[in-house]
Amino acid sequence: MDPATYQTQYHEFASQTEQRLQHLCDCYLPERAQIGRAARYSLLCGGKRVRAVLVLASARLCGADWNTALDYAAAIEMLHCYSLIHDDLPCMDNDDYRRGRLSCHKQFGESTALLAADALVTAAFEVLANAALPAQSRAAAAGHLAFAGGARGMLFGQELDKRYETCRATEEQLLELHAHKTGALIIAAAELGCDAADAADPVRTSLRAYAAELGLVFQIVDDILDVTSTTEELGKPVGSDAENDKTTFVTLYGLDGARTLAQQHNEAALRALDSFGPEADFLREMARELLKRNK
Repeated sequence: MDPATYQTQYHEFASQTEQRLQHLCDCYLPERAQIGRAARYSLLCGGKRVRAVLVLASARLCGADWNTALDYAAAIEMLHCYSLIHDDLPCMDNDDYRRGRLSCHKQFGESTALLAADALVTAAFEVLANAALPAQSRAAAAGHLAFAGGARGMLFGQELDKRYETCRATEEQLLELHAHKTGALIIAAAELGCDAADAADPVRTSLRAYAAELGLVFQIVDDILDVTSTTEELGKPVGSDAENDKTTFVTLYGLDGARTLAQQHNEAALRALDSFGPEADFLREMARELLKRNK
């Protein structure tokens, strides 16, 4: 797939997700409540929508009409946004900016930001419960999202992230951290796409493997950008990993080593799609684009 065709399709996936999120916010996060306004402030301010796009692309690859998976795509973005609000809090990473503007707690205060993030979690599952898909699909999607976001997934990764602010992580420990903190929701995105399409296990297994490698590529590039980019380019503070004395792929391997490692995981992601033909070209290009992203 040529880059222009990829960008056009990515934009369509992302823009349709934005429209659906706006509608769902009107349903489940009303503006009359301050926590609703705070949740919408963080959720509707843009972003790459990587997880939503992966849901929709996976559903399409599995033979579904990807529009039927929009609620699943929206739900994972809600859960992801909650995690970002919590990440920015003073008790976590203590970041004042997110996506080019004040983080939720700086704009609305810590207590409101905490409650707004909690509201996004419950809204995500309400969206799944009311999606226009079969009950079996909705139950599977809820299970996959709960697992990925919970104590065996992203939350465990966040625990490890805080732990390794006070001691150095080994390579194995760092991979475990990010397989949970970053990778769990990216894997869940592929799972939700499969759930929307009622995909068979062989296809699901390949997409899980692809998403696991994609999650590591995403995180390694994040670590690189925290060193090489600017606050203006990223829309959030750079250098925060060093300030918090975190072990990163850059501190372990250096910039060149981290770039090499990202390339290796990118190649592994592409290999996971070997059983697919041209219909997986969007996902192949997605991996390449995430490897070379600069924000």
